[in-house]
Amino acid sequence: MSRESRLPPRKFIDTPEEALARKHARELKDAQVRGVPSIDEMRHAIRRVSRDLPAITQVPRYGHLDAAAFRARAAQGLPFLITGVVDRWPLCRLTPGQLREQYGDVPVRARVGDYIANAFAADRPMRDMTMREYLDISLAGADDLPPYVGNLELRELNSMCHWPGYFQKMGPPRFWLGPVRTMTPLHCDYDDNVFAQIWGTKRIHLAPPHHDEFLYPKEANAILFGSPFDPEAPDYDRYPLARQANCVEVIVDPGDMLFVPAGWYHQVRALTFSLSSNRWARGVPLALT
Repeated sequence: MSRESRLPPRKFIDTPEEALARKHARELKDAQVRGVPSIDEMRHAIRRVSRDLPAITQVPRYGHLDAAAFRARAAQGLPFLITGVVDRWPLCRLTPGQLREQYGDVPVRARVGDYIANAFAADRPMRDMTMREYLDISLAGADDLPPYVGNLELRELNSMCHWPGYFQKMGPPRFWLGPVRTMTPLHCDYDDNVFAQIWGTKRIHLAPPHHDEFLYPKEANAILFGSPFDPEAPDYDRYPLARQANCVEVIVDPGDMLFVPAGWYHQVRALTFSLSSNRWARGVPLALT
C-alpha cells in the first residue's frame, strides 16, 4: 500500500488520567500553532466579538474574491458564499463513475451505524473499506442511514483542487463524500473554515458563536463543540432556549465556496449525492484581527 493511501490509526479510549493529559497537551499545541495565548481565551474572544454582529436572515453571495478582499470581508465575522473559484477545479469535472474507476483502490474510512447520534464521540463506529466498496454501498441506497466518508484526508484528490491563498496557514484538505441524507449535526469549530462544494447540493444551518448559550453545547475538544439541537426538526420542549437562537439556512450548490467564521455553529445535510472539501485556517481567526 502506498504512503499516500494509508488511513490514520484508529483512536482508542484513554483512561481518565490519560485523557486529561492528552487534552492539556493538545490545547497547548493548538494554541502554539494558532499563535494565541490559550485556546480558552480565543474562544471567549470570539464569542465576545460576535455579540456586536448584526443579525442576518440570509448568507450573502459574492463573485471571485482575491485574498485581500476575502480577508476584509472575513474580518467582519459573518459567513458568506463565493462563486467563480471551485467550479474551475479539475475535480469538479470528475464523475462518480470516474472516481470509482480511477481511485477505486484508495482506502477510506466511513462513519456507520447511528453516526449522527454519536457524531462527536471518540468511539463512534467506523468501517474501513476501499473507495470502490464505499461507492457501491452508498449508491445502492439500501441503508436507512447510509455510511458517510467524512472529514477524511484523500491526498490522491488534492492535486485536482486549487485552493486560493485566503489564509496564511491552513490545515490539509478534508473530504466529505456521501449520498442524500448523510449529515453532520450542529457543531462549531473555533477555526475559520472554507468549505467547497464539488458535486451535489447541501443545506447548511448557521448560528453565531454567542448563541451557544441557547444551543446546549458539549465540548468534544477545545476547538470543537457539538449541540444536541436539530434546527431542521426543532424540539423546543426539550431545548426551550433554542427558540432564541438565530439560525439562518443556506443552500450550497456545486461550485460554491462557503466561508464559516470561527465559532459559528453549523449543521450540514446532503440533499443529493455530494462531494465536498474544506480547509481550516491555523491562525488567529480573522474576526479577531
